[in-house]
Amino acid sequence: MMKKLALALALVSAAAMAQDDKMTPIATPAQPNAITLNTGPLPDAKAAESWHRQYGSLFARNVTVATLTPFLPEAAKATGAAVIVAPGGGFRTLSMNNEGWDVASALARQGVAAFVLKYRLLQTPADMEGFNREMTKLFSAGPRVANTPPKEAPSVTYAPQIADARAAFALVRARAKEWHVDPDRIGMIGFSAGAMLTMATTLYGQDARPAFIANIYGPLSSMTPPADAPPLFVALAADDPFFGSSGYGLIDSWRAAKRPVEFHLFEQGGHGFGMYPKTTTSTGWFDAYARWLAMHGYLARKN
Repeated sequence: MMKKLALALALVSAAAMAQDDKMTPIATPAQPNAITLNTGPLPDAKAAESWHRQYGSLFARNVTVATLTPFLPEAAKATGAAVIVAPGGGFRTLSMNNEGWDVASALARQGVAAFVLKYRLLQTPADMEGFNREMTKLFSAGPRVANTPPKEAPSVTYAPQIADARAAFALVRARAKEWHVDPDRIGMIGFSAGAMLTMATTLYGQDARPAFIANIYGPLSSMTPPADAPPLFVALAADDPFFGSSGYGLIDSWRAAKRPVEFHLFEQGGHGFGMYPKTTTSTGWFDAYARWLAMHGYLARKN
């Protein structure tokens, strides 16, 4: 089943890559393995979930009900480790291929059970033109916004998304035996806004307790890590227009707390490189991440 799904996703990715950067509405794709989480519908949501294609990826927006989609490794390769995968998109959309399904498929090939979190999003205009205008405005202000201190704590700003992440961890632990997952070896990886959610889950997720985390081209602002902060993997391109020039306080925070951290600063790659094959060395981030997982023992079966 997983092989057929991986092949189908590869075909979708190939078809999407043939398109230009125009947002093209598409029908909601079949997601037969998606499991609805128990966090309920987004309060006061008016716009329904819809999908579009852009930049070689399928995107979901106006997500009002969170889901989790498992990508399980072949039994003979399963290590017992698992990762919750949080795509990015400014909390207004989710890059489901490039930062979700493709990442999860790659992890499953390494023997790691992966679970793509389709978390609830901020509401945006239902029509494509209105949504395009909003995203253009958001990203044009991105560098300024990225360096503006938040007005409220992330635990408040991202409360619905943190709740979704907590529910994802709870579900994986509840079905750990069925999915051949070690409840103590569940990590989280996030991209851009998904990286922000990963860090917020680490700090404010209470019972989530990720065993290891990865921040892929998310903000690197300094913060106070938990006393038992999990090992942290970070990848960022120096030419990232949002976070490439705002310092590396997060790295310093983990080091000052004497917690494990690995940081890859690629010369080029921009923002959102994800699993796209590019000519820049940023394409090698996943191989580096896999080696990091292996170094920490997550690619080997735990006896």
